Amino acid sequence: MAIRKIAIGILLAAGAAPVSASVMIIGNSDARLCFEAADSPLMPQVRDVRRCDDALAVGGLSNYETLATHVNRGILRLRRGMIDEAIADFDAAVALDPDQPEAYLNKGSALIQRQNPGEAVQLFTVALQHNTQRPAVAHYGRAVANEALGNVREAYQDYRMASELAPEWAAPRADLQRFRVVQR
Repeated sequence: MAIRKIAIGILLAAGAAPVSASVMIIGNSDARLCFEAADSPLMPQVRDVRRCDDALAVGGLSNYETLATHVNRGILRLRRGMIDEAIADFDAAVALDPDQPEAYLNKGSALIQRQNPGEAVQLFTVALQHNTQRPAVAHYGRAVANEALGNVREAYQDYRMASELAPEWAAPRADLQRFRVVQR
């Protein structure tokens, strides 16, 4: 069975619930502009990624701002189809703070696109364990990965949880309609 892709940019633009989990930065710096681009439903431009690059190159960011800029640049790269580069950013964020849930969440999404559902399931679970800002997205991503692995019961449970956590988000509800629950 082919993996259904949950392309962050496509879902972000199409759904009511934000899909990526950016990390907020306060201030008027390139790092702040990087965050704003990552948090926007618009398709990121090359200049948006360059602002993130500039923020990291100039330095002077706190550890938190550096971590956040890696997550945000990773989101922008992922939405532009630069999967390997996005994964490198999420890995850099995890290296700075192994408890940063949004890095795991977004890396899980990247691995879905790379068609690596086994590792994606683990990353979505870690994002949930570390209290991601977007638990509905983590459950949805884990559902997609579990379904690709043939774990139908787990996929159904996660689609249902995503639907309950974000009732305005149509994608989980639509996916639930494909299932039929049989009592034994």
